[in-house]
Amino acid sequence: MKQTITPHAEPHDPATQKAAMAGEPVQQSPSEIQDPRLRHEVRKAAIWIGMTLLAALIVFFAQPLLVILGGVVFATMVDGGARLLGRVLPLGRGTRVGIVLVLTLIFLIWAIAYTGSQIATQAAEMPAVIQLQANRAVAWASAHGIDVGTADIKSLAQQMVTGVGPVTRALGGLIGGLTTLLMIVVLGVYLALEPRLYERGVAWMLPVEGRERFHETASRMGFALRRLLAGRLTGMAVEGVATGVALSIYGVPMAALLGLLTGLLAFLPNIGAPISGVLMILVGFSGGTDMGLFCIGVYIAVQSIDGYLIVPMVAKKTVDLAPALVLGAQLVFGVMFGILGLALADPIVAMVKIALERRAELNTERVRAES
Repeated sequence: MKQTITPHAEPHDPATQKAAMAGEPVQQSPSEIQDPRLRHEVRKAAIWIGMTLLAALIVFFAQPLLVILGGVVFATMVDGGARLLGRVLPLGRGTRVGIVLVLTLIFLIWAIAYTGSQIATQAAEMPAVIQLQANRAVAWASAHGIDVGTADIKSLAQQMVTGVGPVTRALGGLIGGLTTLLMIVVLGVYLALEPRLYERGVAWMLPVEGRERFHETASRMGFALRRLLAGRLTGMAVEGVATGVALSIYGVPMAALLGLLTGLLAFLPNIGAPISGVLMILVGFSGGTDMGLFCIGVYIAVQSIDGYLIVPMVAKKTVDLAPALVLGAQLVFGVMFGILGLALADPIVAMVKIALERRAELNTERVRAES
């Protein structure tokens, strides 16, 4: 059936537009929506469906995306080290990145060669020590009239031995934890060697008018991540070394392992410190009350130095993340994506915060320009 186009039809086909302007009757497609209100609702529904599909794809590809993000974080740490070397060594970027990677490899080989056997022995002994201390805690609580479920305490102790809750999950990803870690390192090396190449590649997929804004936002994210991770690595080194040395001086069992765990768990703010503290205190009380009180003092001193000196000086001034926001993100990402999501929650929140702040700045500038 033929009919004349109404003003609301808004034909997009050139031939249809020409016929409509000449007042000639044209054939309408059965799928074309004539009612502008219905057409508007269909567009809104299509947007919501597209957003739902996009969210589903993000969840489905969460692990590969986290691996890529882990590579970005590793590349940022390498880039930060290369920039520090650039202040004292007039070398090319590739050479400085190579020096950072070689020094990191040397440190890992040294740590494995000189402390690997000792830490492995201590790691084998720790589960029994933690279980024994948990049983003693249950017995003490029962003697003082506190009803504590023995099964719950044992389950909690076993979780602490292996890292507590989400931390016990495998890194996830392609084949297993080692493969995921290897993929993160390889991606990080490629990104650290030629960051501008990949940044231009991402910008190329954006509209031309948005590329300059993307480069500015990416630059701010990189700066903030370098400062954030510098603070995190500094805190890890200070906490791990100080804890290990202090416990070794007093003769606390498994001091090297406790120092290593404290340093590694320091990468997880708000969550890692309590875990390492509980492990340290339980091991300390296995050697007597005095040793347990000493471990409590070491934990308080080390955490105070990290919390009141290192974090405010390096990380908090740059990103200024609310502790409750970071903790909530860690809990959500830890439950959803395991230890990899737990470790990357802080950088993700920092980048999202910077992106939102940048968008707010652009909106403010646009409003001022229009007024």
